[in-house]
Amino acid sequence: MTDEWMNDIFDLTHFAPAFLVIATKDEGQGEGTALLELNRAQLYIHNRLEAQLRETSKVRALILKGRQQGCSTYVQARYFHKVITVPGKKAFILAHEGDATDNLFAMTRRFYEELPEGLCPKPTKFNTSEMVFSQFNSQYKVGTAGNKKTGRSQTIHLFHGSEVAFWENTDHLSTGILQTIPGASGSEIILESTANGLGNFFHRQWTAAVQGKSDYQAIFVPWYWQNEYALDIPGFEPNEEEQLLLDTHGADGLTHEHLCWRRKKISDLDKDPDRGKEMFKQEYPFTAAEAFLNPIANTFIKAKWVNRARINKVESNAALIIGVDPADDKDGSDRTAIIRRRGRKAYQLETYNGYNTMEMAAVLIRIIREEKPAKIYIDCIGIGKGIVDRLRELGYDFVEGFAASNSAHDKTQYLNRRAELWDTCLQWLMQDMPVEIPDSDELQTDLCGCGFKYNSIGNGQLVIEDKASLKKRGLPSPDCADALIHTFCGGFYEPQLSTPVNAIIEERAGFFR
Repeated sequence: MTDEWMNDIFDLTHFAPAFLVIATKDEGQGEGTALLELNRAQLYIHNRLEAQLRETSKVRALILKGRQQGCSTYVQARYFHKVITVPGKKAFILAHEGDATDNLFAMTRRFYEELPEGLCPKPTKFNTSEMVFSQFNSQYKVGTAGNKKTGRSQTIHLFHGSEVAFWENTDHLSTGILQTIPGASGSEIILESTANGLGNFFHRQWTAAVQGKSDYQAIFVPWYWQNEYALDIPGFEPNEEEQLLLDTHGADGLTHEHLCWRRKKISDLDKDPDRGKEMFKQEYPFTAAEAFLNPIANTFIKAKWVNRARINKVESNAALIIGVDPADDKDGSDRTAIIRRRGRKAYQLETYNGYNTMEMAAVLIRIIREEKPAKIYIDCIGIGKGIVDRLRELGYDFVEGFAASNSAHDKTQYLNRRAELWDTCLQWLMQDMPVEIPDSDELQTDLCGCGFKYNSIGNGQLVIEDKASLKKRGLPSPDCADALIHTFCGGFYEPQLSTPVNAIIEERAGFFR
């Protein structure tokens, strides 16, 4: 065997199109077969996983995708390939229901049965749910998530959770089977799913990964990466909404043909266009934030304003205002968020987990020295008070603390200062002049997550959903959004500004401690 041939054997991107056969469905011709040529989504996932494997020696990944994008096919191919080429690999695949389990095993059965003779030894055990290769000390097995004890007694090196958002008994499974997988070099856990609302196991794991609170990487695959999700409609002209989508995602591959397909699919999903669009978002999301649908209809800030601001590019010489939302991180669920704003341009969002008062003060001192902001607004509830006190003690009198729960300036219109600032931010996003915000799913999730109502007791005051209610619905604390709204404490353009302190304060022992 040549070195080049051996490299092909151990490289899935070469092995799959050479040896792995999958079922295909050709319109009007029924079912057929073809060799597995990895598509754009599959190659993207592969490259992300391989990069993590190189960096950490193991794989821990959450994959959020739309319908029928080949994610499960890719993971099946990945694990089958490892089982037959790397000794001692034991793979376990867990699907959300029996039919899905059968389909996944049938796919792998075809992989094996269509291999050229002599490429792989015969399994010593081969039934409807298990394939064992004693020669390699390896095996491939499938199960269904409905069984609380599934996989508990297994020795597993490679784990694939399919459609995890639809699993039952997730508490038992997460404390059972996932704990049986060693953290050793070469071990892999891949959890993939389409979205299924908020607050479930998959959504919680995704949120933790995005916030950097777990070993998992979050991988999102947009629906329009699939060539088959395209349709040519003669005379098609995008409407205003579709043109905005094209402006937002065109550089990433969205085409007129994709939008044609989307328009038809929406009408197929529901006769009501609005309901059809909401259903489409969950099944075929443009972004991770869009996939996790908010179960309440009356969100205060609509996604269309945020989408528009994410793609705008604005230049501004206005004074630099910084908003800070400190984390009261008693349960580990909050982040400290920092964001900059110059007039119509908000930029450079940062988040921090687990920082105490003095550590956050040190971060802000660095920012002050490097960027010389005109104002910094910090919510002084909880650890925020200590941060404000420390910075002002050091002479930074342009740092201002405020309490979002305090009375609004306009008490007739708003329940509290927080509601007033959220409304100011909404008006800023909706203005005719373009505004820019960071192109961040994390920020969009926060901005578009909060519900609202008008308080009948308080003469119709605006009330923005509080953090406790958000957490009950499975949403994270909107720390990034709150940091942005804090930049509006002085209005859009901050009419009166203090002169920033430019002196460099001498460091002394214990300065950052």
